[in-house]
Amino acid sequence: MRHQNNMLKHWIVASFLLLTLTVRVTAETPSDREPEARWWKGNLHTHSLWSDGDEFPEMIADWYRQRDYNFLALTDHNVLSEGMRWMAMSAIHKRADEGILDRYRYRFGNAWVETRGEAGHEDHEVRLKPMDEFRYLLEEAGKFILIPAEEISDKAEGKPVHINATNLAEVIKPVGGETVRQAIENNLRAILEHEKKHGREVLPHVNHPNFHYAVTAEDLAAVVSERFFEVYNGHPGVNHLGDDDHPSIERMWDIANAIRQTSLDIPPLMGIATDDSHEYHGKPGSRPGRGWVMVRSKYLTPEHLIRAMKQGDFYASSGVTLSDVQFDKQDRTLSLVIASEPDTTYETQFIATLKKGDGVDEHRIGAVVATSDSVTPEYTLTGNELYVRAVVTSSKPPVDPSFNNQKQQAWTQPVGWE
Repeated sequence: MRHQNNMLKHWIVASFLLLTLTVRVTAETPSDREPEARWWKGNLHTHSLWSDGDEFPEMIADWYRQRDYNFLALTDHNVLSEGMRWMAMSAIHKRADEGILDRYRYRFGNAWVETRGEAGHEDHEVRLKPMDEFRYLLEEAGKFILIPAEEISDKAEGKPVHINATNLAEVIKPVGGETVRQAIENNLRAILEHEKKHGREVLPHVNHPNFHYAVTAEDLAAVVSERFFEVYNGHPGVNHLGDDDHPSIERMWDIANAIRQTSLDIPPLMGIATDDSHEYHGKPGSRPGRGWVMVRSKYLTPEHLIRAMKQGDFYASSGVTLSDVQFDKQDRTLSLVIASEPDTTYETQFIATLKKGDGVDEHRIGAVVATSDSVTPEYTLTGNELYVRAVVTSSKPPVDPSFNNQKQQAWTQPVGWE
């Protein structure tokens, strides 16, 4: 009888625990498990030994991961890091230094580094690992991912035409064109066909327009299918500020968007900041950590990040961090919250292109319509703007400037357009 009573007690306790667990699970709703949107930091323009960079790709990815980046696109020229590839150590030493292999072994271990031939001889080679091998050593759910990408490097009229394509399934060969504008259009068409063929989100963006002064504002405006370009590129040789005969990149942004919003009646371009990193050993050149995007998304996946960017839910930065960016469509107010640092001041300029009849006032393209030194600046559109965007400038220089007298900045996307 005592045994039966004990079994009955155990059954009652177990049933109670099961009922409690069932009630808890049933009480949960999808919204309880739904993550909140947050900011993810990433770089979308990076080069390695697979093209003209001077470091092993996993060493580069580890550099970004250790510095709290959440995503990285490796964008070597006209190639994806896939398949079997060996490279002569003599060629690697010319790009980097003779300690590069030792550092590689120290970080990933002797068993990971594959070489053949005799050290110091011409036949001494090292295998470049493809992304499908090394990503598993570095990626972590909800913290850091790698995205396969390519810098489609083309030319037309003797000028470079470079377009990045992020989240590719296979390499895309440059298509070419008789003019710069036609080359941009043709390569973008190839990217969009790739996106449709593989059923995946792909982000194309035009790189460094002022590199060799190859791409004009009119070119940027005319390509209807293009929505993204580099408003900041950390390479010192991309002529970010322009010269006496060429506008700065920011000025190009506003000229192109004025044309797109009037003559062409198409959405404005959105601005991306990137490193375009090639050099990882402290030498002069295009080093990492200079420009990035902050994307607001619920999930850290290529698809969700790209969808958020296509919706304009991101900003570009060379050092300034924004806690929040909002555009109230009803009140038509753009508001920011700056994550301020000690002993630092911030100036926010709200920049717009102003209407004039059915067109624009050519003297008010990219005009500063308001300035604020608040860490919570905001601007309400008056109805006379084609769009408005904000650029926040810090009193501090970047840790590693790419041009003289540079200050840390952040750029929001154009809003208020129809």
